[in-house]
Amino acid sequence: MLFLILSVLCSVTVGVIFKITRKYNSNPIQIVAFNYVTAILLCYFTFKPDLNEVHADAPWNIYIAIGVLLPILFLILAASIKHMGIVKTDAAQRLSLFIPILAAWLVFKEEFNTYKVIGLIIGFTALLFILRKNTSNEENKWIYPAAVLLGFGIIDILFKQIALYTTLPYTTSLFIVFDISLAVALFIVVYDVAFKKVKLDYKNLLFGALVGIFNFGNILFYLKAHKAFSENPSTVFAGMNMGVIILGSLVGLLFFKEKLSKTNLMGLILALISIIFIVRSQF
Repeated sequence: MLFLILSVLCSVTVGVIFKITRKYNSNPIQIVAFNYVTAILLCYFTFKPDLNEVHADAPWNIYIAIGVLLPILFLILAASIKHMGIVKTDAAQRLSLFIPILAAWLVFKEEFNTYKVIGLIIGFTALLFILRKNTSNEENKWIYPAAVLLGFGIIDILFKQIALYTTLPYTTSLFIVFDISLAVALFIVVYDVAFKKVKLDYKNLLFGALVGIFNFGNILFYLKAHKAFSENPSTVFAGMNMGVIILGSLVGLLFFKEKLSKTNLMGLILALISIIFIVRSQF
C-alpha cells in the first residue's frame, strides 16, 4: 500500500509544480524538456535497460506516436492547470480511463457487464458536471481538460499495446519512449531559442528536474504497486485513480483556493462512484 500512496503523491506533486511555476514566469516546453532529461537518467540507472535487445521489429510506430504525444500532452496539462486548476485537470486525467474502455468495447469487441455500463454512464455524467462552467470563472477554457482526457486516454491505449510486446521488457520500451519525447521537446526548445529568441532559464531546468523526479517516481511506484498486488490489480487501479482525484481536489481547494461550484463537486463524487463500478466490473 505504501507504493500506491507514494505513486499518488508523486502524480499530484507534478500538478502542484506546474501550478507553482506560474508565479515565476517559467517556460513550459523548457520544463518538459528538462523533465525528460531527468526521467531518462533515472530510468537508465534504476532499470538498467539493455539497448542491445532493441531490434528493427520493435513496435517503433507506437514508440514514436507516444514519444511525440507525451511532450505535447505535458504542455496541454500545464495549460489546463493554469486555466482550469488542479482539481478539474486531475479529474479529467483520471477519467481518461473511459477512452481505452470504450475502445475495448467498440474496437476490440470486448463484452461489457452491467457494472461497467453503469460505470461508464455515471462517468460521462461526472464529466459534464466537472467541466460545467463556473460563472465566477471568467477564463473558463474547458477545452484544456477535455484535451487532457482525450490525450491520456489515447496514450493509455498505446501503452497497453506496448505491454503486449513481450520481446522487450516494459521498462526498456519506456526508456525508448522517453528518449523520443526528449528529442521532440528539445527540437521545440531549439526552435524557440533560434527563431523566437527565447532565452534558456536556469529556473526552468530546476522545475524540469523536479517534474522529472516526481514523474518518474509516479511510474516507478505504480509498477511496484502492481507487483505487490499482482493478484489483485484492480486495487491498484482504483486506489490510484481515486487517490489522485481526492488528493488533487484537497490540494486545489485548500492550498490554491480553487473555486468549484456545487455541480463541480457533485461531478467529483460521481467520478469516484464511476471508478468503483468499473473496478467492480472486473471481478
